[in-house]
Amino acid sequence: MDNNIRLIHGNCSDNLEKVIAEVENPIIVTDPPFNIKYHYNEYEDDMPEDEYYKWLSGIFSLAPSVVIHYPESLYKLAFKMNRIPDEIVSWVYPSNMNRQHRDIAFFGVLPDFKKVRQPYREDSAKTRRLLAQGTGGAKIYDWWEVNQVKNVSKEKTGHPCQMPIEVMRRLVGILPDDATIIDPFMGSGTTGVACRMFNKKFVGIEMNDEYFNIAKGRICGS
Repeated sequence: MDNNIRLIHGNCSDNLEKVIAEVENPIIVTDPPFNIKYHYNEYEDDMPEDEYYKWLSGIFSLAPSVVIHYPESLYKLAFKMNRIPDEIVSWVYPSNMNRQHRDIAFFGVLPDFKKVRQPYREDSAKTRRLLAQGTGGAKIYDWWEVNQVKNVSKEKTGHPCQMPIEVMRRLVGILPDDATIIDPFMGSGTTGVACRMFNKKFVGIEMNDEYFNIAKGRICGS
């Protein structure tokens, strides 16, 4: 296994504080359970609301954190943490449901949008000259249109709520190079896959046997 990668099969409540104390420049990056009665193996996604936000607040107060959630939930979380996000990115996607986007809140860490590039919006002499100079394109913005992972997606695994690689590639890419990325709800391992792309240190924690093995296979290739 890559020395930059550490995978823990267990509950984040039992492991997270110890991990944070052991690593350099920890940043929690995750898409937590949304408390909407979603069907996961083992985990009941149905806490009383006050208990849910108290639980998340305790996790994300341990270190600088980047949290993906629905906007109204991030407002409630920020209120519970008594912190204002330093930056917000909106991730939008076409969907047959009422919800068409999630937000990404940065607490205690600032993203550098220049570190990940995207195609210029226009093809002109200026943009062709910039590409020839090796810019790689324009910096990404704070509004990302990326499709969700669906049952017909090539990257789809057995996890019921899988994050798109492109979202996590952009997110990991705009964080500090020396950070140790910690995902306490590793799920299918997409955060770890993105860290491998950038050769960044990663610690993933997952309690479910099936999801842990899916993540391990995707991140480590075994």
